[in-house]
Amino acid sequence: MTIPQPIIDLYDRFTHGGMDRRTFLDRLATLAGGAPAAAALLPLLAADPTKAAIVPPDDPRLTTGRVTWAGPDGELAGYLARPRESGRLPAVIVIHENRGLNPHIEDVTRRMALEGFLALGVDMLSRDGGTPSDEDLARTMIGRLDRAQTVARLASAIPFLAAHPNGNGRVGAIGFCWGGLMVNALAAAAPDLAAGVAYYGRQIPAEQVTAIRAALLLHYAEHDAGVNAGIEAYTAALRAAGKRFEAHTYPGTQHAFNNDTSAARYNAEAAALAWRRTVAFLRGQLAE
Repeated sequence: MTIPQPIIDLYDRFTHGGMDRRTFLDRLATLAGGAPAAAALLPLLAADPTKAAIVPPDDPRLTTGRVTWAGPDGELAGYLARPRESGRLPAVIVIHENRGLNPHIEDVTRRMALEGFLALGVDMLSRDGGTPSDEDLARTMIGRLDRAQTVARLASAIPFLAAHPNGNGRVGAIGFCWGGLMVNALAAAAPDLAAGVAYYGRQIPAEQVTAIRAALLLHYAEHDAGVNAGIEAYTAALRAAGKRFEAHTYPGTQHAFNNDTSAARYNAEAAALAWRRTVAFLRGQLAE
């Protein structure tokens, strides 16, 4: 089913623009032609946590588990995955969307591990009791996080992974949506970050770009007005500062096109191409 662009835009304003749920449902009913039609659309717009993982949690090729490490203001938690038979690996921080460390992002963490990385899916709500199963509550909690404090917490994962016995000392990051913004912010705040991949992430102010040392790979959706409004200024600042980066926009795609649990947004062809580029980029940047 093809969902009209105005409805997808409305859902984006609800999930990322601070629109309250009642206003969203009222406007959705208007666009869809009534409450029953709106109710039928909701499961297609929202991510479906029951969808099967691409890499199952018990995949015998992997070693996975919950881990904790010392953050700047207390213990942080995440989900660590690596190939079962492995030596010293490049490490990648996997930063979730604004729904927290949910089963989909854990699946992405396992996918990254199967590509030959020590992958850490961070839970940026772990200082607040952990990611809840209610994604609306998770969005609300993430919206309350302090940006500077959150980036400092993320940065603490870099020395944790750099010193890990299964790591090669080099650390990159990959983030989606809210996590894409966090990759951009982390790159400016953490000089030890070697590489960052931001999927449809909002940009940091141009004046912060000079602090970036990491190489960046930026993936954007064609239909993503809120995020795309900042692309030109960001890439111009990166270029003017002589930073290493590449940016790709994927035709015909929506925000969150990599999320295979969202029927309205997932684009298998674009997701596969972006993933191939991501893996090649991280392997190149994080090699010993």
